[in-house]
Amino acid sequence: MGRRAIIRRKSYLAAAFAILAGLAIKGHCEAAAYQRYLSNSRLHAFAELSAGLNELDADLQKAVYSASPAMLGALCTQIYGKTSSAQMALGELPYSNIELEQTAAFLAKTGDYAATLASAVARSGECTQDQRATLESLSQAATQLSAQVASLQSQLTAGTAAPETAALLLSRRTERSGQVDGYAYQSVEADFPEVPSLIYDGPFSEHLEGRTAKMTEGRPQVAQDEARLAAARFLDLRPEIFTLASTSEGTLPTYTFTATVDGGELYVQVSRQGGLVTEVLSSRTPGAPALSCDEALEQAKSFLEQRGYPNMKESYFIEQGGTLTINFASLQDEVLCYPDLVKVSIALDTGKISGFESMGYMMNHTVRSLDAPAVSESEARALLSPALTVLAHQLAVIPTRGEYEVLCHEYKCQGIDGQSVIVYLNAQTGQEERILLLLENDSGTLAL
Repeated sequence: MGRRAIIRRKSYLAAAFAILAGLAIKGHCEAAAYQRYLSNSRLHAFAELSAGLNELDADLQKAVYSASPAMLGALCTQIYGKTSSAQMALGELPYSNIELEQTAAFLAKTGDYAATLASAVARSGECTQDQRATLESLSQAATQLSAQVASLQSQLTAGTAAPETAALLLSRRTERSGQVDGYAYQSVEADFPEVPSLIYDGPFSEHLEGRTAKMTEGRPQVAQDEARLAAARFLDLRPEIFTLASTSEGTLPTYTFTATVDGGELYVQVSRQGGLVTEVLSSRTPGAPALSCDEALEQAKSFLEQRGYPNMKESYFIEQGGTLTINFASLQDEVLCYPDLVKVSIALDTGKISGFESMGYMMNHTVRSLDAPAVSESEARALLSPALTVLAHQLAVIPTRGEYEVLCHEYKCQGIDGQSVIVYLNAQTGQEERILLLLENDSGTLAL
């Protein structure tokens, strides 16, 4: 074989090896990308399962405390839907049916029982003690399972457990009937921010879209300079430090101004009709707290009184990152009007306003015509579930769907194992309108 042929053969071999190496690298990259895709899909499916179980847990607890057939039937329908959603998420996980047999069986049985109970209650108009005992057992099991999955979800998010090993841990835990060893229940707010509504954001603040603001009716349009002056006066600052950032249309047309104050960016929104401040937000990071929460609450009350918000009563709060945010509602004839929501945030290091939001108040506040309750407080109390111990009572107005409002007896109660529960009974009919479960700690209150 000639020298030229040898060189040619070596060149061909080298090219072949290069092509093979390139194909191998490409295949490896594609495999790695596919593996990442699978891992992300599994993480997403596990998160969906965890969120679904959390919602199922809350609805089962509410069903335990429900006293009326109508409310119980509605909750059973929701429970059936939540079990179906959780089963779909479970089916997306790359685990065998044997590994998650206990979890799948629990979801199927709970969904079937809820659907059957909804039909039975609709026919008979009542729920028996045995049926309530079954609901309570299912609720306890759901609470434990939700806690187990939440703990695993936290580990997956932190990278301390892999999706491939989570099934084994879960299957072992669902086989146990006792306590979950070594895994603390994770905060619902931290792990699943999309599931609950923070009560300081207003458990009744979601009915605002597509509405016209009652507080701006009949008020004149204001020019940019007038709005800038309104923003400055609201915060006791000089108007020249404010710069127009944007104008918006939408439900409530506004001007938005910015200013640099105390080393942070300040955003102030003012309605173009009436020149009323609707929102304040500061990007400043608070320092070490110098005020207690009680002192900050007094600051917030005084601020509202001076800015034309009289007769406001605080309901719930949360303290985060050196800022106390308080949820206020207006009082009319000793009736708490939840649609008239105002939020005030106080920086605990300076006592200054770091946040303000009055959209609920702007949209809903008016002098209401409140009829005397047809159902007395004692009559309404008798309609509550026997599983609840009443701690406090208040007449309150809450919104329903659309623009309707309803006067209710609000009962703050203690449930099973010290669970904090609020029940709203229609003051005219005695019907259960809403049940809230409260998770309380030193930072604030979370509503489910």
